Order: sequence, then C-alpha cells, then structure tokens
Amino acid sequence: MPNIFDELKARGLIEQFSDEERVKELLSTPTAVYCGFDPSAASMHLGNYVMISLLMRLQKAGHKIIAVVGGATGMIGDPSGKSKERNLQSKEKLHENTESIRAQLERFLDLSDPSKGEVLNNYDWIAPMGVLDFLRDYGKLFPINYMLSKEIVSSRLQSGISFTEFTYQILQSIDFYLLNRDKGVTIQIGGNDQWGNLTSGLELIRKLNGENAKAEVMTAHLITRSDGKKFGKSEDGALFLDPELTSPYQLYQYFINCPDDDAVRYLKVFTFLSLEEIAAIEKEHLANPGARIAQKKLAYEVTKDIHGEKEANHAIEMSNALFSGNLSSLSEKDIEILLGSLKKEVAEGINLVDLLVALGAASSKTQARTFVSQGSVLVNGNKETDLAKTFSKGDALFGKYLVVRRGKKNYYLASF
Repeated sequence: MPNIFDELKARGLIEQFSDEERVKELLSTPTAVYCGFDPSAASMHLGNYVMISLLMRLQKAGHKIIAVVGGATGMIGDPSGKSKERNLQSKEKLHENTESIRAQLERFLDLSDPSKGEVLNNYDWIAPMGVLDFLRDYGKLFPINYMLSKEIVSSRLQSGISFTEFTYQILQSIDFYLLNRDKGVTIQIGGNDQWGNLTSGLELIRKLNGENAKAEVMTAHLITRSDGKKFGKSEDGALFLDPELTSPYQLYQYFINCPDDDAVRYLKVFTFLSLEEIAAIEKEHLANPGARIAQKKLAYEVTKDIHGEKEANHAIEMSNALFSGNLSSLSEKDIEILLGSLKKEVAEGINLVDLLVALGAASSKTQARTFVSQGSVLVNGNKETDLAKTFSKGDALFGKYLVVRRGKKNYYLASF
C-alpha cells in the first residue's frame, strides 16, 4: 500500500510526532487511527475539517479510522486553549450536540464497513465507570507533577483551573488506552493544541502495556493565515460546516478572497487534488496572479467537498450574478445570503435620491444626484437615471427587496 506519511508531510499537515520513524513504520501497513471531536457546539467548523480531512486521507490510503465524539469528555470541558473555566452545558444540550457532530462526521467518512471506519461516543465506556474504579485503575498512574507540567494545565494555573478540567487529560488518555486495547488503534491524531492530552494517553498505554507498546501520536498544524491571524474566521465569526450557519456561498467567498500567499498552501491542506495538480495550478497562478486561478480552484474544491458539487456550482452562479449585476437568476434566499447583512428598511414610495441616502450609498442628496447623472446607479439590475423615480413593493424583487448597486462593487439592500 502507498505510504501516506510522506504526502502528509509534503502537504504541511503534520507538526509533531511522538516518534517520527515509528509513525512512518506504522503507516506503512494497514493500521487503525483515531481522532476525537468535542461536542461543545452543535456544528464543527473549518478548523475541525482539517482533522476530518486527515482521517479521510488516511482512510483512502487503506487505514481504518475511528472518530470519537466526546459525549463524556464534553461534559468535563477541555482546558486546552482556554484562558478560563468554561461553563458546563446541560446533559440534554450535550446529547443534541453529540448527535449533530456524529451526523456531520457520517457525511464525510466511509462507514459502510466497520473494518474501514467507525464513529464512537466515549460516553459509552466512560459513563459506566465508577469513581473508585477511575481513581484506582487510572488516577493512580498520573503523578500530579506530571499533569502540572503539561502546557494545557500550567497555562491555567494563574487564572485557575478546577479539579474537573484538571482530570480531562486522564479521561482522554483512557480513550486512547481502551481503543488501543479493544480496537487495535495504534495512532492518535489531533490539533497541535492537543499535544499534552495526546502524550498523556501514550504515557498511560506504556505504563499499562510496557514501553514497547505499539502506540504513537501525531499532531496537525493549527492553520493560520499568512498575516498570522487565526484561520477560519470571517467578519461574521467562525465558519461552520452546517450550511444553515455558514452558507456554501459564504464558504466559497472566504476562500476566493484569501491572499495569494495562502491560496496554494490551502490547496495542499484542504483539497484532495494531487500534489502534481496543485503544482500545475501554482505555475498557472504565478503566470497570471490577477486571474486568481488558485483562489477559484480552492474555493470550488473546498465548497464541493463540504457541501456537494451542486452547491459549489450555485455559489459560483451567485458570485457571477453579483459581479455582473444580473440578479434575475437569484432566489429570495440567495439575496438574503448575499446581502442580508446590509438590509435597511425603507418606506414605500421613496424616491431614488432619498433611497441612495437612506442606504448610505450617498452621503447627501447632492452626491446622490451626481451618482445618478453619471449613470452609476442600478436598482435590481436596471440602470436608473430618473431622479424623481419612486419605488414601491410592486418594483421590488419578491415584493420586498430593492438591490442597489453604485459603481461596480458597492451593493446595498432596501427592504419594504
């Protein structure tokens, strides 16, 4: 079987290994790999998708993958990357989130045969465990000074950390130990902020099964933008995998607007295009950077892989409609997705000049008249030159919207 190890490194996906040579050896033959997912929210985001795509790559290379939804650990709260104690969610909310995360994972992973992949919930093996068994069987194996040395804990000592969150690394370690014992899992993967939790699990396995136990860990780079800012945030917040929270169009726009310095790197991280295909795209992109070839391919591929080919093509259609000003093909929902954040209520019978001022398309009536006389104002795709023209619901798209464009790129949305 092809060794995926070199490809993962070439794509810039892996940052740390417990033992690089042993990981490479384990991945040279079919093995089982697992990754945990936190159900603290009802939807995963683009950062989680890096880990999902890692599992997908490993599965395509012939390895069994196991995704573990933290129904139990989610009740405790992972202190990693947190500056203060998180508020615990209700059991009911966590159950809802767990099922939602499970459903999202099932969209991406091949679970047609348990020998290929499984989605498990660690609540199933942690919840039945009694507190005395937990303390005797596992707690005894974790020296306090060892736990305090972990960055996930030491970074919280100043602001404070509860015993509850302090024990998180033990619970996650139990996951790795039991999956290693019962499912033959030899590698755990996670984001680089999970290094302390992952190595704690490795330590537990070696204490119980000996130093030569077949188990290793590796972490993925936490993806950042070329300007150093955290990846996966738009002006509206996190970019979620749930299309109701982040539309396919918004996802498409995020990637098509990424800087040149990020585009080719993201093609390696987020798409399943071969490295040879990406090299060809990079060459074409560098020859004509103004055409944004890399960004267009990136945006399409990511949107297609997450939401399907139909939605990716529709995102392109929406983008083209907005660029051209031809809005006839857009649905009411499309308009709300494209321009909903700009929406302002206006009164029926409003004239063109007052409309421009009300929407902020002009700073004064005088400026509004200048824009109109220059022929730079379109309403619902039609050039408007009549200063006295008024608008009502009969003129509106779907009886409610006036899409105003001033110049080539400035859009506004009026609603009756």
